[in-house]
Amino acid sequence: MHSFKELQEIVQKEIDGLEFATPPEGLFEPMKYILGIGGKRLRPILVLLSANLFKEDLSKVCLPAIGIEVFHNFTLLHDDVMDNAPIRRNKPTVHEHWNSNVAILSGDAMSIKAYQYIVSCEDRHLRDVLTVFNQTALEVCEGQQFDMEFEERKDVKVEEYLEMIRLKTAVLLGGSLKMGAVMGDADSKDSDLLYHFGVNLGMAFQLQDDLLDVFGEEAVFGKKIGGDILSNKKTFLLIKAFETATGETKEELNSWIELENFNPEEKIEKVKAIYEKLNVRDFSQQRIDEYFSLCLEYLDKVNVPAEKKKELYTLVKRLVNRSV
Repeated sequence: MHSFKELQEIVQKEIDGLEFATPPEGLFEPMKYILGIGGKRLRPILVLLSANLFKEDLSKVCLPAIGIEVFHNFTLLHDDVMDNAPIRRNKPTVHEHWNSNVAILSGDAMSIKAYQYIVSCEDRHLRDVLTVFNQTALEVCEGQQFDMEFEERKDVKVEEYLEMIRLKTAVLLGGSLKMGAVMGDADSKDSDLLYHFGVNLGMAFQLQDDLLDVFGEEAVFGKKIGGDILSNKKTFLLIKAFETATGETKEELNSWIELENFNPEEKIEKVKAIYEKLNVRDFSQQRIDEYFSLCLEYLDKVNVPAEKKKELYTLVKRLVNRSV
């Protein structure tokens, strides 16, 4: 069994070795740029960890795993255009570094490259791998559409939000694990268990991001705290606050959401105080804990020795306690 760190090194070496040598350079340079500015590489590592539960030789799994990372970065590239985001991983986004047309076209090419890498899996796995990937890719798009629609709505419910993050974020973790299991020759039961493990892990991961954006320590979190508050982003915290608030508290929250000219630090402080008053931090942490518990239940049921699942258990523990 490979360790998480070993797989991280394998993934980075594969990414560093990708060739985008054909012209026009203007199409491929943004791909190299976004892949070169880092990231957790969690999704391709999950593909490899999952496959490694069932077989040792990962040589035929590495490139399809990289395909998942290329696909993930393609979605980030297009998301940044739609969100008009200026920064990604402390670097200018592709549309800022070049322009939106370049970002859209290079993103399109990245999605095709992702397919090229994914179909390099063994022929006997191709249909099952593509079935999982196609469903996952479509669901990611569905999640992004819901996210965009939520920006225009004031009546988003918690369950709607949870479904949106399931689609936009969590299914790609689940899909990565299931694809790895398929390529590792796991049976359908274990493949499905790993899928559900990944989805629940993804749900906890995203809800943690929401929480850390408000209550994390800036020096540890690595970015400005309160960005979601300043942009009125529909997160679990904001939606739960609206569902819970009444009377003057609801009026105050509404006033901060509708205010166009404000002091950023004051808005963060006031909205954060409302969240504390309404206990939405505790509501959020409770949901996070529930999802972490669920993902461990699914992992426990995967029919391989516990020792082989050690890296996945360690990953969950690390994410439970993360502060970034």
